[in-house]
Amino acid sequence: MAMELDDLSAFMAVARAGGFREAARTSGLSASGLSEALKRLETRLAVRLLHRSTRSISLTEAGERLYARLTPALAEVSAALEAVQARSDQPAGTLRINVPANVAKTVLPGILPPFLRAHPQIRVEVTVEDSFVDILASGADAGIRYEERLEQDMIAVPIGPRQQTIITAAAPAYLAEHGTPTHPRDLLQHACMRGRFSSGALAIWEFEKGEEVLRLDPTGPLVIQPGLACDLLVDAAVAGLGVIHLFEDWLAPHLHSGALVRFLEDWDQPFSGPMLYYSGRRHLPPPLRAFIDFIRARPDFATGQR
Repeated sequence: MAMELDDLSAFMAVARAGGFREAARTSGLSASGLSEALKRLETRLAVRLLHRSTRSISLTEAGERLYARLTPALAEVSAALEAVQARSDQPAGTLRINVPANVAKTVLPGILPPFLRAHPQIRVEVTVEDSFVDILASGADAGIRYEERLEQDMIAVPIGPRQQTIITAAAPAYLAEHGTPTHPRDLLQHACMRGRFSSGALAIWEFEKGEEVLRLDPTGPLVIQPGLACDLLVDAAVAGLGVIHLFEDWLAPHLHSGALVRFLEDWDQPFSGPMLYYSGRRHLPPPLRAFIDFIRARPDFATGQR
């Protein structure tokens, strides 16, 4: 049984890393040892789990099915072991969170440092991903998303400001040269810096004023994908290359300094803030329980005060 678990762990390491060499580097095992473990596992199961070539490896259909089933199972085993090992008054272990870029940029910086200082035996691993994610299949303990992107059958806890706004802005020099748009449709005649989702779709710019709702697909000189690379969009806007449409929190320092000027404020579309979500169908690992308790004890974030 122990050998089978070791071989399964080797399979998961190779599948996550996308190759034996990288899996060896991250797992601390040798590439040859991982290869032998995979051969034993495939022999025992009488099925091929990996397509191998001289340059790369990929999962077979059977390998993909096994990976999908093992990911939440091994995460549960890890959580159970951490629960046994950790003292109730000193939670320890690893907390894995999957978050969108804006949360990593504007919400977590105010939360993680004090949380880690309060819990020195906890390690936090953050994965930044803007697409829909099955947190159990991804191996994460919890995710942070906005309400319209929450998975079903999840427990959700408010985290961060309870209202956020995406605003429109540009550098004073750009507006002086090209004029300040007074209606969202004017943006179709301007250079607009855009973001692209990991799915490949461009982010549509949405505006709302009273009963009127507009969805625009403007063009411009720069498209960025994905995540925290949006800082490049901000830098380009500050340099005067065009208009940016992004979270107010992200742009706040440049608005305060005067590097960017906000406009079309009557068309801003506020929406509810992010939520920490996790499955109620599994045992909560001590690091996640400690994080939830920490969030709930912060009235400034629960009420949206900054």
